[in-house]
Amino acid sequence: MRKIKIGTRGSKLALWQAYHVEDLLKRAGLESEIVIIDTKGDQILDVSISKIGSKGVFTQELEDQLTDGRIDIAVHSAKDMQSNLPEGFEIIAFTEREKENDVLLSSKTDISIADASKPLVLGTSSTRRVATLKHFYPHVRTVEVRGNLQTRIRKMEEGLCDALLLAYAGVHRMGYDDQIVEKLSLDEFTPAVGQGSVAIEVSSTLDQTIKNKLISACNDLPTSLKLRAERAYLRVLEGGCSIPVFALASLENDEITLRGGIVSLDGSERISIEVKGNASNPEAVGQELADKVFGAGGKVILDQIKSTLNP
Repeated sequence: MRKIKIGTRGSKLALWQAYHVEDLLKRAGLESEIVIIDTKGDQILDVSISKIGSKGVFTQELEDQLTDGRIDIAVHSAKDMQSNLPEGFEIIAFTEREKENDVLLSSKTDISIADASKPLVLGTSSTRRVATLKHFYPHVRTVEVRGNLQTRIRKMEEGLCDALLLAYAGVHRMGYDDQIVEKLSLDEFTPAVGQGSVAIEVSSTLDQTIKNKLISACNDLPTSLKLRAERAYLRVLEGGCSIPVFALASLENDEITLRGGIVSLDGSERISIEVKGNASNPEAVGQELADKVFGAGGKVILDQIKSTLNP
């Protein structure tokens, strides 16, 4: 079988993910090579993601090369994938998921998110995290910080903020565990859909034999079932990087428990609902959650968010 060309962004974390997939392919007896591609999200660092336009901000350029065959697969953080892929593309595998928590990373040791007696400035580029902070911890101030993890840490150390609010998975994979000062509650900081897993995207025209080999080598079935439920929820809400929606699925004895919701941009309203369903149809579980969130007022919040972001 020919060598598999793996497309990836060029940050250290993106390359970790690509090398991880390369290792999974190697264990399955498949040769591969890595192709580094710059995306719009990597090139524009002085503008918030919500202002760039969240659809495809980290994926468009990789999808262009999938289309013309310069790469066979694109490797992404699953949380960066838009809710509806463009026609002609599909996600065929999700790697085993890392811990889903958000964490605070800092060189200071006296950081506590709950301590309202001390001023605290957190760096983040996530609207979900900012809105969640406004809801639970309104005393905390945030500043926009973008770029790769190393760039963000440098900006923090230069005094931009006291700590960074990040996904545990990326911090752990880059070896910064010793700077984690607080692991945040999944109940309050329910993560973005897909957080902690790596998604493998292909063109729908890729040979089915190759697809099957890639799925066999890379897809973690429990993770895949959970993320299919989460993404089905996200698809109904049409949530991109700029919409503060959240969802997290767990799997036990062929039953999926899916908890998720939405929070208003100013943090004043937050809806969080839990549903359960059979793992044989994870998309139906995601649809049920979306229906219940909408029925509880989520549609009104979503429309308000969209009108604010796109006046």
